[in-house]
Amino acid sequence: MPSQVRLRAVIVIVAGVAGSGKTTIGAQLADRLGWRFADGDSFHPPANVAKMHAGIPLTDEDRAPWLRVISAWMDALIGAGQSGVLTCSALRRAYRDELLSGRPAARMVFLNVSRDELVRRLDTRLGHFFPEGLLDSQLKVLEPPAPDEHVLTIPADGEAAQTVAEIMRRLSLPGAPAQGDA
Repeated sequence: MPSQVRLRAVIVIVAGVAGSGKTTIGAQLADRLGWRFADGDSFHPPANVAKMHAGIPLTDEDRAPWLRVISAWMDALIGAGQSGVLTCSALRRAYRDELLSGRPAARMVFLNVSRDELVRRLDTRLGHFFPEGLLDSQLKVLEPPAPDEHVLTIPADGEAAQTVAEIMRRLSLPGAPAQGDA
């Protein structure tokens, strides 16, 4: 009987602005890998959700406790030797630095989607607290990942399954398709 090789914990953070497909892609990625999944939106305190629902952009001060809770979730998973996929907007470099700093098990993928596609997706999204009107505030705050950040930027205008396959291939995750198979 072949021995089982235990891989070290890996956390993949799927980041991007509202409508970029974070939840869809993150959930599909976690499902393909058999890893735990957490939607970063679920970590927002009720006051943040109320502000966004009312069309009020969040401030750095609003996001600080949210980022701490996300970081604690990652640390608990890593400490337990478990892998997971997490979604988080991570709009600013400081947020990405906070999430990645001191966590060699964490990898971040930033989904790059055209503004027209973001608007289309947000117009058709039902039952979410983030109104389409806040998109411009996110794009204004957005600091696209710089080359020195070690954040993988992936175009995500196409089908989610293709994006998931590309993430798996580029991060060399278990079960990733070979070059050209995605």
